[in-house]
Parts: sequence; structure tokens; C-alpha cells
Amino acid sequence: MDNIPNNNLNQNIGNNKNANQVQNQYQNGYINYQQQIQHQYSNGNMNNQGQVSNQYQNVNINNQGQIPNQNQNYDMNYQNQEYQNPKSKKAGTIAAIIIGSVVLTLVSIAIAMIIIQEESTISKKPIIYLYPEEQTEITVKLGKPENVTCSYPKYDDGWTVTANPDGTLIDKDTNRKLYSLYWEGDYTTPIPMDEGFVVKGEDSSKFLEEKLAILGLNEREAEEFIVYWLPVLEKNEYNYIRFASVEEINESMPLEFSTQPDSVIRVLMQFKEVDKDYKVKEQVLETPERKGFVVVEWGGTEIK
Repeated sequence: MDNIPNNNLNQNIGNNKNANQVQNQYQNGYINYQQQIQHQYSNGNMNNQGQVSNQYQNVNINNQGQIPNQNQNYDMNYQNQEYQNPKSKKAGTIAAIIIGSVVLTLVSIAIAMIIIQEESTISKKPIIYLYPEEQTEITVKLGKPENVTCSYPKYDDGWTVTANPDGTLIDKDTNRKLYSLYWEGDYTTPIPMDEGFVVKGEDSSKFLEEKLAILGLNEREAEEFIVYWLPVLEKNEYNYIRFASVEEINESMPLEFSTQPDSVIRVLMQFKEVDKDYKVKEQVLETPERKGFVVVEWGGTEIK
């Protein structure tokens, strides 16, 4: 009976030792397994991270290196193509020339609308008054006789008359009594239309009375001017009117006198029928000095 417990005890002790050994072995194996796995995982993780990081960096570096190079190559190729394509440059030059030509044409048309030159325009009824301070024989010559289309007395290398202070003239060739010398002719000086007046036809007489007085005509001269031109102006609904400058008139038809006058007043109305009123820069008129031996001329030109 006493041996049985000892055996059981020894068995239990053996069992305990076996259990402890198994447990120790199990624990050691587990620990070793965990450590191996952890070590492998750590190494693998590190290796994977290093590989991924290196691969990402390499890809990133390669991409960054490739993209700028590709853009640079594209820009250089594009520039080289543009540089190497003379047709595009030639086409651009042709387009610029065409545009410039169009602009110049438009400007020329605009200038032509402002400046009108009618070689067939006629200066109608210019008549010349002579008012010397005392009775004087005077010869009057037209500077461009080749442009004269009509005259009275007949113009032949000048008119020679005896002029009186009241304006009465005695023609030397015919001994006829005259109050003026008459001529008509081609007006070839350009007519600028950038300033002047737009006048309603029915207001023409009032307009002329005012402007002719400013331009230096006396009442008799102004009346003769108005009664000649009024029927032409009143039949139009509106008229564009300007008065040629002395320089323009002298260029078209210079006057020469055997006795030099003290004052020369030349009035030339230029007009054109228009169908409506419109704004135009108002022409500034100057009043000439009228003293001593005075010569006055008035006439008109219709702008066709």
C-alpha cells in the first residue's frame, strides 16, 4: 500500500516534469516562432517599404525627368517646325500687306469724300467791279485765260477801261458804258468740304444777306449776287454752302491790274444740293479791309 502512493507521486512528478517540459518547449517554440515570424515580418516589411519607397522614388524621378524632357523636346520641335516653315511667315506677310492695302483704300475714300476736285466745275458769273479813288484808265487781265469759257466784253488779252469812283466803266474798244466785267471759266482748285454751312433752301436769302455783308460786299453788290443765285438755292430743300478762301480763288484764276488796287475782295460761293440737314464744322469768315482803290469780284460754283 505504501508503494502505491510513491509510484503515484513519482508518476505525478514525472507527469509534472513532462508537462513543464512540454509547456517550456511549447512556450519556447511559440516564442521562437513568434520571434521568427516577427523578425521575418519586420525584415519583410522593411524590405517591402524600402523596395516600394525606392520604386516610388525611382518612378517619380523617372517621371519627373521624362515629362520636362518631353515638354522641352515638344517646345523645341514646335519652335523648330515654326522656324523651319517659311510658308507660314510668307502667309503672315501677305495677310499684313492685304490688311494695309485695305486700310489705305478706306483712308483714300474718306479723303476723297472730304476733298472733291471737279475739273469740269464752272465758276459762274464772276463779275469784277472797279472803284478807283479818281478816274483812271485800268487794264485788267485774267491769269489763266485758257480756262475762260465765256466773257463780256469779249476777253482778248485783257480788258482796258476807264474806271470812275462810282464804279462806272467805259470800255476803250467799244466805248460802251458798263458797271462790271464778266467772265466764266473752269474751276480746277480742289474744294474741301470739311467745313461750311448747311442751309435750308427757303432760308437762303437771309443767309446770304448776313454772310455777304461779313465778306465785304456792299448792298448793291450783295443784291446782284442774291438775285442771281437765289432761284438756284431756293429750289433745293437744303444746300451745303462754303466760301472759297482768297488763296483758293487766286490759285484758280489770278487777277492782274495795270494799277495796283489797295483792296481786293473776291467772293466765291461753292454749294451742293443735299437732301437733309446735318452737322458740319461752321466756316469762320473774315471781313476784309475796304479802302482806297477797291476791286470787288463775286461769283459761284455748284459742286457736282
